[in-house]
Amino acid sequence: MKRSYYSDSTLNFRHSSMDEIIGQLTRECEFPVLQTQRQAWFHQIHILQKILSPYEGAVYFEYAIPRMGRRIDVVLLIGPAVFVLEFKVGEREFSAYGTDQVWDYALDLKNFHDSSHDKYIVPVLIASEADDSIITATLTSQNDQIFNPIKTNSSMLESVIECVLAFVDGDTIDRIQWEDGRYCPTPTIIEAALALYNDHTVADIYRKDADAINLSQTTDAIAEVIRTSREKSHKSICFVTGVPGAGKTLVGLNIATKHIDKTDDLYSVFLSGNGPLVAILREALARDKVKREKEKGGRIKKTTALSEVKLFIQNVHHFRDDCLRDERAPKEHVALFDEAQRAWNLEQTSSFMRRKKDTPGFSQSEPEFLISCLDRHSDWAVVVCLVGGGQEINTGEAGTSEWLESLNRQFPDWHVHISPHLSDSEYGTDNIIESLSTRQNVIYNDYLHLSVSMRSFRAEHVSLLVKQLLDRDIDNAKETFEKVRSKYPIVIARNFQKARSWLKTQASGSERYGIVASSQAERLKPHAIDVKSPMDPIHWFLDDKDDVRSSYYLEDVATEFHVQGLELDWACVTWDADFRYSSKGWEHRSFCGNRWININKEERKIFLKNAYRVLLTRARQGMVIVVPFGDYEDKTRDPAFYDPTFNYLQEIGFTVLE
Repeated sequence: MKRSYYSDSTLNFRHSSMDEIIGQLTRECEFPVLQTQRQAWFHQIHILQKILSPYEGAVYFEYAIPRMGRRIDVVLLIGPAVFVLEFKVGEREFSAYGTDQVWDYALDLKNFHDSSHDKYIVPVLIASEADDSIITATLTSQNDQIFNPIKTNSSMLESVIECVLAFVDGDTIDRIQWEDGRYCPTPTIIEAALALYNDHTVADIYRKDADAINLSQTTDAIAEVIRTSREKSHKSICFVTGVPGAGKTLVGLNIATKHIDKTDDLYSVFLSGNGPLVAILREALARDKVKREKEKGGRIKKTTALSEVKLFIQNVHHFRDDCLRDERAPKEHVALFDEAQRAWNLEQTSSFMRRKKDTPGFSQSEPEFLISCLDRHSDWAVVVCLVGGGQEINTGEAGTSEWLESLNRQFPDWHVHISPHLSDSEYGTDNIIESLSTRQNVIYNDYLHLSVSMRSFRAEHVSLLVKQLLDRDIDNAKETFEKVRSKYPIVIARNFQKARSWLKTQASGSERYGIVASSQAERLKPHAIDVKSPMDPIHWFLDDKDDVRSSYYLEDVATEFHVQGLELDWACVTWDADFRYSSKGWEHRSFCGNRWININKEERKIFLKNAYRVLLTRARQGMVIVVPFGDYEDKTRDPAFYDPTFNYLQEIGFTVLE
């Protein structure tokens, strides 16, 4: 794949005419080129042709970063260094946004581009009209050969290159080898949704591991089910399983965006009962649409952009209500249910319908009703259930077994395509999975399971470590942590201020960090952490560092209900006395009035354990776990509630933040 609009050796670049270079940039550009863009290219080319004469290397204009849906203004290969240049033509000031932007580009190359892993990466922000200043070229504290962002103007850019090259040593980068390097990104689900919505493919934006089933193979397997179901007038259901962070939601979004063709009467919808996830994805896509149209010289209202997004990303409960009002087949032939294990059981659905929808005679579980909606089609339909194990966190969630029981009760003719891992213990299908053996048209497909967590590009074993930690499998947890610790820092602390400081020092560029806590963690209030205080997930996940409502401010806290299905780069996981370690096992508590009371119902115990599973698997790059000291003068925060948990985490091997 050609990643830049223009690339050549520095020698050829210096001897090419301005018209030749801008002509190629214009031809390769994906949208009409505005005069402001031409002027920016003219300035960049003029400056670089003057200062690159002493150097042999390569130059790349508009280098693609598909994970971020953006392009780097200029990449230079000179000596042992990769220079990442972001030009702000005509500007006199260095904005925080511009600094984060060029730093993000540099981090992207360092983390996700094979050929850049072991190279010096130098982010440079150029405000063309800024005053001259002293140049400081320093490496980051992580000692990973990436420089802190350098700020300069056009006239001093040559001095920046000289300064950096005097600072570094190593072999000259081989241009061909660097270009041939694989780009293996791991986007957040928000980044992935943006890229897919803008016509990138999974292959463009996601990594490809030799030891992992490629996400493209999973989407191809589902696409084949859709194709054959349509051709043969079948009704089919697919069950896709995967560990936390393996990319199940990404698979659903990919299928939804690629199977919409109004001219061919093909409609797909991505459904989720996760209200925050739906709201955040819709808002992110709408904001991006408005921004891109503005960059192209056009205009679109955000309300218009939102209405377009709502066509293929919907709240599952709204879809259900539409199907209740209109008994005809929905226009969508393909429906993808994210976190399908969280669909409501018969009791919860009937109760809700009786109280909220004035339908007292409703007697179907949510899975059964949702399948019946697609079953209204006279020709074909496909339902895709994206299933996570051990992630049910709320009362009335049916788990995966209800989908299978509904098929057996009411839909004997449906074809069932199933992941072989659906029988694993965490999916809760032990009793019902055997019934499929007597059913016709059941196909097991290995490609319907995603076994490797992609959330953490630094360490794939984090989800396993969390499972072992929660299962009190301490020996294996210690062993797994040894595989993780060099790439994925996990530290523990008793002091919240130290934890906040640690988060800020670890994060670079616009890497997102925030505080998460269990929705039952009600005795963190003395530490200014109130899980009952209203927070807006849209602002928390999408807004910038200068917005007090964003996660960056470390004021508002998100619970498992806000963050499930989403990610942070760095997380502060706060651990209260609701889920406490003891020699007898985990103790489950709920705070009521002025005291902790035992949780005795097994279902609620599972929900609480799963809440901590969600919290501990949100961070992509590392986390600090805070277990407070407690207070002898406060009977609700007795240190005995907290110390055993902290000691257990320390025994696993997590470093104590002093």
